[in-house]
Amino acid sequence: MVRRAQPERTCVGCRKRAPASELLRVVAVRDEAGRSLRPDPRRRLPGRGANMHPDPACFALAVRRRAFGRALRITEVLDHGVLAEHVDAPTTTSGQPDRARVASRVGRPT
Repeated sequence: MVRRAQPERTCVGCRKRAPASELLRVVAVRDEAGRSLRPDPRRRLPGRGANMHPDPACFALAVRRRAFGRALRITEVLDHGVLAEHVDAPTTTSGQPDRARVASRVGRPT
């Protein structure tokens, strides 16, 4: 029996390496309002992708560090409301993660 190495990717939030099967692929999709981040769990959408753990803490870190724009090589402002709903991250009306609620889930002070 031959064992093949699984591809590894780096999470844009926590910067830890993990097998690609454990990470959620995220792509930027152009829509009427500009560009928005969309989850790609089947890894089939076209274009450059970024990977992250499907965890609200990693999502909050990636947004705080503005990692999605760098990973996807996009300078525009990205709407991440759909992605926040997918990872079940609490957001405010502006689409930004609610830091107090995310920090309480992670156990970090705000």
